[in-house]
Amino acid sequence: MLSTFYPPHHFGGDATYVRALSRALVAVGHDVEVVHCTDAYGAVSKSPPANDVVDDEGIVVHRLTSRFGVLSPLFTQQTGHPGFKYGALKKILARDFDVVNFHNISLLGGPSILRLSNAPVTLYTLHEHWLLCPTHIFWKNRNHACDRQQCFSCSLRSGVPPQVWRYTGLIRRSLAAVDTLLAPSKYTAKKHQEAGLGEDIHILPLFSSLDPGKPPNFKPASRPRFVYAGRITAAKGILSMLRTFSGLKDVDLQVLGDGDLLTGLRREFADCGNICFKGPVRQHQLVQFYQNACAVILPSLAPETFGLTVAEAFACATPAIVRDAGGSRDLIDATGAGFVYQADDELALLVKRIAADTTLRADLGKKARLGFTRWYTANHHLQGYFSHIADIQRKKGVIVHGP
Repeated sequence: MLSTFYPPHHFGGDATYVRALSRALVAVGHDVEVVHCTDAYGAVSKSPPANDVVDDEGIVVHRLTSRFGVLSPLFTQQTGHPGFKYGALKKILARDFDVVNFHNISLLGGPSILRLSNAPVTLYTLHEHWLLCPTHIFWKNRNHACDRQQCFSCSLRSGVPPQVWRYTGLIRRSLAAVDTLLAPSKYTAKKHQEAGLGEDIHILPLFSSLDPGKPPNFKPASRPRFVYAGRITAAKGILSMLRTFSGLKDVDLQVLGDGDLLTGLRREFADCGNICFKGPVRQHQLVQFYQNACAVILPSLAPETFGLTVAEAFACATPAIVRDAGGSRDLIDATGAGFVYQADDELALLVKRIAADTTLRADLGKKARLGFTRWYTANHHLQGYFSHIADIQRKKGVIVHGP
């Protein structure tokens, strides 16, 4: 597994998924090694990593650090090549791995790292839209979802150093070394197919590593409670969600997570007694927040590749309300365990509806838990994962004996 970020040096769902997948593979008898870049975390974070990893649970983790510090990921960002970490990466990938799975490689090695794999099976999981967008998330000029391609000017306005290599054939040449692209949603698969980046793209939804077991019956609190869990950034649509709840005085909102807007939003909404900023919480603590909520809300303005928090909420028998932005609506369409909205006034109506109807909440909760057990468990995910690997092995005439 190769990923720019990995716990505890991480921010979001891509690293959480890599750890969950690695743990799931180890649990069924595989040997797993993870390679990530600690310099990259230092380059983009103002805070030290959270100390939430005590044991890697059988996973071998290579935490790459260069004596050049943040210059190493900056070199990769500017050139699309591993640069100062080339030697370490080449040495690791020269070994006889059966499968190499690339994840978010933006600051670990850029597109060129893909050509270092010598494994019989090479996968690339599309956690973000980085191959298509310098900001990774189709968030234009720091203030709205991308409406048309203006990457150079957008990079300047977004504070992203322009990448000249994006205007060469580096991405396409590097992708030639990949057997299969794995997309978490139909939206993400379609965007990459439309860009002509690989004919062999398969949809493999992510899974929730949270599973409280048999969920308790939902017992409404004295006041209806909703929850948001994720990055506190403009692209996540956090501001419009908070403004909506500021007008819903009889409904509470718990905001979980960290990000560049957290301090300012705490000040701005300090007088709203129904909005509570909890800050970052550890993953295992999410269960109690999800189980006590009428619904989880995903208000993203930038298109999501999946929406891992929704799958986590479903595991806890909690429905979801998601904005129609990218792949997050796939989870609602597949399960019927929530609602999709487009405008903020729709969000207000849906919140009021679920808050006022405990029967509806209970019915949606049952659909959420059923959807989780059918589509978003580790076992279901591994079945699809191994199926894609086996298909590649058959096509290439590779025989691998394993668990």
